[in-house]
Amino acid sequence: MAGLNLQEIHDTLISVAHEAGRMMLAANPTDIDKGTKLNSADIVTETDKAVETLVSTRLSATYPKFAFVGEETYKPGIQITATPTFIVDPIDGTTNFVHGFPNACISLGLAVDRTPAVGVVYNPWQDTLYSAIRGQGAFVTVGANWGLEGGKGRKSRLPLAKNPVPLAGLDKSLVSIEWGSQRDGVNYEVKTEVFKKLCATKESGGAMVHSLRSMGSAALNLCAVAAGQLDVYWEGGCWAWDVCAGWCILSEAGGIMAGGNPGSWEPELDSRKYLAVRGAPSGQKEIIEEFWRVIGEGRMEYET
Repeated sequence: MAGLNLQEIHDTLISVAHEAGRMMLAANPTDIDKGTKLNSADIVTETDKAVETLVSTRLSATYPKFAFVGEETYKPGIQITATPTFIVDPIDGTTNFVHGFPNACISLGLAVDRTPAVGVVYNPWQDTLYSAIRGQGAFVTVGANWGLEGGKGRKSRLPLAKNPVPLAGLDKSLVSIEWGSQRDGVNYEVKTEVFKKLCATKESGGAMVHSLRSMGSAALNLCAVAAGQLDVYWEGGCWAWDVCAGWCILSEAGGIMAGGNPGSWEPELDSRKYLAVRGAPSGQKEIIEEFWRVIGEGRMEYET
């Protein structure tokens, strides 16, 4: 990453995120045109496309030599290379957005050598911005646009706990999952079977987790794990633009990203199968292995 001013890039992404956030807030999701990509659960709106156009225009003007991969302009066959690449989801949580549920965000990541280097995730409805630069820690800033702390917002280092407690096992954990848009086939069967086993009592062969959560946004799930509000997040089927920024934030908060299928300790950025675990003084490796045992012989299969 020699020669790259990551702080400048970070600050630019925050400025872009705030501008995009204003566009998202100005849209009335009940009035905008909606379409679908895969099925009725895979929604795209005119606001998704408008925000990505804004982002790509701003970033290409400032960093013309960087590559750009965005959800709405992605075409099959496009590869993420070692070249510095902005990886962008204009609205992560589109289903929440079209229903007026205030849990969606813009996810802006920079990958260098196919590794997340800068991450910015912004939920404008809650004026909550997560950010990280590789090697410099992760932070959350709340209320900057609302005028808190003289307009600077209330900034906290992640994880939020000064002394995170050890991970003591799935039966002491709050776990995040997502249903995704693919609702049939092998992947759906693997997911639903794992969901069932996570919740079931130990006497019936389950893990008896405290509970399951679905935030409706991969980026916000990862940020909640980074903050220590969730212990584990298991995902299959999302894309690099869903996880790049959040992955950087998670790693800088002491978290670990493993593979969503058993045995993968170092997943590729675009592997589409992920298992995120919060920062902790101990228990990370053990809880990953415990989760993999819950998955058992099942395997998710997604084209990359």
